[in-house]
Amino acid sequence: MRLTPTQMAWRAAQDIEDGAYVNLGIGQPEMVARFQPPGREAIFHTENGILGFGEAPPPGCEDWDLINAGKKAVTLKSGTAFFHHADSFAMVRGGHLDVAILGAYEVAESGDLANWSTGPRGVPAVGGAMDLVHGAKRVAVMMDHVTKDGAPKLVRACSLPLTGVGCVTRVYSSLAVIDIVAGRFVLREKVPELTLDALQAMTGATLHLDGPVGDLTAPDL
Repeated sequence: MRLTPTQMAWRAAQDIEDGAYVNLGIGQPEMVARFQPPGREAIFHTENGILGFGEAPPPGCEDWDLINAGKKAVTLKSGTAFFHHADSFAMVRGGHLDVAILGAYEVAESGDLANWSTGPRGVPAVGGAMDLVHGAKRVAVMMDHVTKDGAPKLVRACSLPLTGVGCVTRVYSSLAVIDIVAGRFVLREKVPELTLDALQAMTGATLHLDGPVGDLTAPDL
């Protein structure tokens, strides 16, 4: 009934426009780059100073001088550019990225994002995500709908330290696609096997409807 991380990445990729400048968060969002729709080409940016890089090389063919911010090997494409870390963050802070897709621990109905710390043993600093969520023109989140313990990750208010305030506009979860509009979760798509009541029971804030709800489906990947 749930989408796999690969299927979530495929769904998120469908909304990236041709020619968009895109930053993908470390972890599962990095898979989005594998699923550019036919006829579209995004230009991918990484905070450590590469723009326009290609997909991951085959195993055993990595050049470990060519890595993204998550220390994953990448390949070069015609026109790939390298630059200083400071210049990379100037691109982010200057509003030159069209889209950032990040992971999350919690997203609030206000659009607040918590994605860097789960407590004393979590990551000790917010990092570049703080810049990305307020520098990119559109910020989306890709995540499981609930925690491993079944607790909602879409909530009325975040209980974890914030990465950004009012910054998320769309969530691609394992069960639904949800927009954040005027401080409300607006349901756009859900997996067809799940009832609205069952989805609401797994969501920590009210789901609103402002039109037909589409089926959230993805190919077997």
